[in-house]
Amino acid sequence: MPPRLRPRLRRLPRPLRLPRVPIGSPLQLLLLVCSFALAAYAGVRLLADDWFGVALWFVGAALLHDLVLLPLYTAADRAAVRGLGAIRRREWVLYVRVPAALSGLLLLVWFPLISGRVERRYRLGTGLPADVFPARWLLITAVLFGGSALLLALRLRRLRRLRRAAKHRPPTVH
Repeated sequence: MPPRLRPRLRRLPRPLRLPRVPIGSPLQLLLLVCSFALAAYAGVRLLADDWFGVALWFVGAALLHDLVLLPLYTAADRAAVRGLGAIRRREWVLYVRVPAALSGLLLLVWFPLISGRVERRYRLGTGLPADVFPARWLLITAVLFGGSALLLALRLRRLRRLRRAAKHRPPTVH
């Protein structure tokens, strides 16, 4: 039918829609509610015995992180970026950041055992020697950095192969 012979339809106004709230699926909501309930239960149990000691520990940990650790690892990261930037390899920073962050996290979590400060208490509580933790942490750190170096070498090899293939490919005519 030609456009001038078509019957003209009157458009109805669209109903007003409220903006959608991104609340997720029912399963996500259930998991979120359960995690809040578990956190509340853990908080009540934790604060029931020595609430002042727990609060003091949290404040001390926050201050230690913000005033000591954050400037230290920020300076180390900037040094890595500058050092790798000086040799025009800034994209390699991620291959240093990830194993360093994981190694630092392991050191933070297991520091009392790695430093040997609680060796006697650990031996009395478990019957196991605690002198293996420093060597194991160093081994895990070496494996993390070695794996990262291997991934970087594989990436560089793949890029070199792609460049060689692109160099030897005949030009296409459009």
